Amino acid sequence: MEKPLMSTPSNPSISTLESETFVNQLISWYEHQRRDLPWRQTNDPYKIWLSEIILQQTRVKQGMPYYLKFIQQYPTVNDLADAPESEVLRLWQGLGYYSRARNLHACAKTVSNELNGKFPSEFESLLKLKGIGRYTAAAIASIAFNKPSAVVDGNVYRVLSRVFGIEDDISEAKTLKVFEAKANSLIDKKAPGEFNQAIMDFGAMQCTPKSPACAICPMSTFCYAFNTGKQDKLPVKTKKVKVRNRYFYYFIYEYGNKLLMKERGPKDVWQGLYDFSLFESTESLSEEAILKEGANQQGLMVMDISEEVKHVLTHQRIFTRFVRVKVKDLGNFESLSKSKSLKAYELDEVQELPKPILIQNYLQKEIF
Repeated sequence: MEKPLMSTPSNPSISTLESETFVNQLISWYEHQRRDLPWRQTNDPYKIWLSEIILQQTRVKQGMPYYLKFIQQYPTVNDLADAPESEVLRLWQGLGYYSRARNLHACAKTVSNELNGKFPSEFESLLKLKGIGRYTAAAIASIAFNKPSAVVDGNVYRVLSRVFGIEDDISEAKTLKVFEAKANSLIDKKAPGEFNQAIMDFGAMQCTPKSPACAICPMSTFCYAFNTGKQDKLPVKTKKVKVRNRYFYYFIYEYGNKLLMKERGPKDVWQGLYDFSLFESTESLSEEAILKEGANQQGLMVMDISEEVKHVLTHQRIFTRFVRVKVKDLGNFESLSKSKSLKAYELDEVQELPKPILIQNYLQKEIF
């Protein structure tokens, strides 16, 4: 009887020969198709770490300009550690997931102040640093220090699940160990960094989420998904991210060349960034209801109420309207500042404050 291509989905196995072929084909593909990226031209752990943090939840095309700006502004980890957090957040502006920027800064301080400016070379030691998870630790250890630690991200889940028929649910935490074990059994011990970068590029460019290039894939002869028509079913992910709707109503109080703004506090989106006086609702409000919340006192003149702007985050959809309010006299302006815990900033100062891209876009369109 013919030997089946795969064993059970939760414990898949391709022959040793086919596993070796997979690795050889992957490296060969990478030699011809690899992306020319600046962090690929160095083994400096600082630059590799920086690129990995920037590219979390971010496409290479979007992250590249930020990487180049950070390297120019902070050539070493010590330079980054010495920078004010507000400056780091300002440089990060528009990239989103601002906790990454705060963790980036905290990690730089630890490496600079406690580790003499040198990143540890071992996977487990890297994991102890702020903001470095298993994927990033494996990337740094393998690429910068040639340690055989396999990376597992969305691209790796996709490639390994399709090629080897792994049908464990990637939305379950325990599944990470399954894929890490498989990746570590395959990784080239002599060139682990090259293997990790190859499988990431292969997932991003060849074995894509939709319409993978199976017709020209070097793995097609033994790829489980291709031979069973399951490309669109692997990797398995059953749990969907719960997304909640939020309704933000911003009041932009102006007096002369000044605006009232505030720094956002912890435990919510955009911690450490600056925005305007905010009223949040659980539902969409009429213009009359909006004005009652922030522009219903004497001495205020409503100049404009914007159309609703939708801003999508991973777990949230934020629907925002901006109310531009002119304050007629300085007394009212100072009273608003005190009662709403706001601070007055000149327009040139506003430009330099770190702000959510939602706020920056409004300012660029309507005020600057």
